[in-house]
Amino acid sequence: MMRPIVFDYNNMLDANLGGRGLSPRRLADLAERFREVQRGVARERQEGRLGFFDLAHDRDVVERIRAYASETQGRFDDVVVLGIGGSALGTIALREALLPPRWNELDASARGGRPRLHVLDNIDPSTIAPLLDRLDLSRTLFDVVSKSGTTAETMAQFLIVRDRLVRTLGEDAWRSQVVFTTDPDHGVLRRIATSEGITAFPIPPNVGGRFSVLSAVGLLPAALVGIDVDGLLEGARAMEQRCATDELTDNPAGLFAALQYLADTEAGAPIHVMMAYSDRLYAVADWFRQLWAESLGKRHDRSGAEVFRGPTPVKALGATDQHSQVQLYMEGPFDKTITFLAVERHAVDLPIPGGYPDIEALAYLEGHTLGELLDAERVATAQALASAGRMNMTLLLPAIDANAIGQLFMLFQIATVYAGAFYDVDPLDQPGVELGKRLTYARMGRPGFESPAAPGVEERWVVA
Repeated sequence: MMRPIVFDYNNMLDANLGGRGLSPRRLADLAERFREVQRGVARERQEGRLGFFDLAHDRDVVERIRAYASETQGRFDDVVVLGIGGSALGTIALREALLPPRWNELDASARGGRPRLHVLDNIDPSTIAPLLDRLDLSRTLFDVVSKSGTTAETMAQFLIVRDRLVRTLGEDAWRSQVVFTTDPDHGVLRRIATSEGITAFPIPPNVGGRFSVLSAVGLLPAALVGIDVDGLLEGARAMEQRCATDELTDNPAGLFAALQYLADTEAGAPIHVMMAYSDRLYAVADWFRQLWAESLGKRHDRSGAEVFRGPTPVKALGATDQHSQVQLYMEGPFDKTITFLAVERHAVDLPIPGGYPDIEALAYLEGHTLGELLDAERVATAQALASAGRMNMTLLLPAIDANAIGQLFMLFQIATVYAGAFYDVDPLDQPGVELGKRLTYARMGRPGFESPAAPGVEERWVVA
């Protein structure tokens, strides 16, 4: 039976923070505005702008993915995803959360015959070359992920991989080692897929990269390595239902967005730390960083007025970052909220044995477990932050399984759309990254992008 994620936001409120947090009255005031926000989201969904809502209901694509995974099972020892940003971060989060730790280091038997999963989410040649050198290309599947097929980083990777495959396997055989995840009808990869007979899976046109984890972008590699795709989608659908209400205090995504928005705009806390108290959830915090930053950091509001809005998301890992960042969170500026990602039940735990009963500093640990210690550190950190007037909240997962991760993905995606409405910005575009892309094209000699620099920008080197 599915259990829901629990959202504890008591430590965001002023009563628990010595008057420094958010007033429940202000949250109540925002509740009426949220009704209009929910109506606006419903309109946008009906207009087809919010395609990520529909992904958990697309049985046709899931069946195609499942059939492909079944057909190819046993053919590949390695799956390599070529993608960047939203084309990679969700898959990394799925791998780290839902596969056994250090999956790629396990032997074939321990992996149940499933392939290793690599995600090349950058173009550093010192990383890519060694991996390609040690792979058996005849036993490797490359999943090329780009909706447009023009992403410079991903397509450069693809051209390098294609060249190696052709030289190793021949002009015809290389195609069976490649699959595309791209636009269903348009773009460079779709054209290549059609002309060369390469299998391709669709990214719906109304689903942006950072909202695509529950499309073939994330589901295809997940299915290939045996992750419970049905559980993911079931969890996502359950969270969608929880977030269908226009009662703010009953809507976890609405509450998350409202609290973060008020903390930023009214309490001077524009830095939003996502602190995972599980190694397996750390990559989820990384995925959230892109979702929150790229969706909400905008120069213009929906009317076109210049506003320069947006919070800054930061990732952290407990208990590790209690020893590197929490000093700043406790005694630095009052400019942060901390969201703890916690798990109610650890799948594996280790008892702490005794050994030095006469040493008080060690003896107290005997009889406890590492899971207990990790949870105690999280709760203590939350209490310490609250005692110092620092806003924090906790999302408690019942377990780290496909259902809970599906819930979490959907919660954050819906919350991002709500936050866009509160900030009055479009959470679906990313105009701020386009200039850098155009300048990169120019430097690399792409026709039509000849300008070597942005207007008014002079390149100069300062050497010390």
